[in-house]
Amino acid sequence: MATATFVHDGNAIDYTPGSDVSAGDVVVQGELVGVAKRPIAANTLGALAVTGVFDFPKPPEAISAGAKVYWEGSYATITATGNTYIGKAVKAAADVDGTVRVRLDQ
Repeated sequence: MATATFVHDGNAIDYTPGSDVSAGDVVVQGELVGVAKRPIAANTLGALAVTGVFDFPKPPEAISAGAKVYWEGSYATITATGNTYIGKAVKAAADVDGTVRVRLDQ
């Protein structure tokens, strides 16, 4: 029988960037989205949070609590087409708000 070996709880994953990553940077690897909680120097092992609640920048659009949210490349949006799913809004954001609070959901 094949078995799995526990590695860690999975709240963060190892990540070695090719260039410097700042705290708060959103990193997309395929369908996996993580957020750097601390700066990571180029070619240095660091970690990305893949669980948790974060405030993401957003365009002038209203986002309701519970809405699916996607990463466009520089902001969070409710537009799914061409974007990567990051999680669900945990707090409503008006179109004039600059951020939306999202619970990461892989």
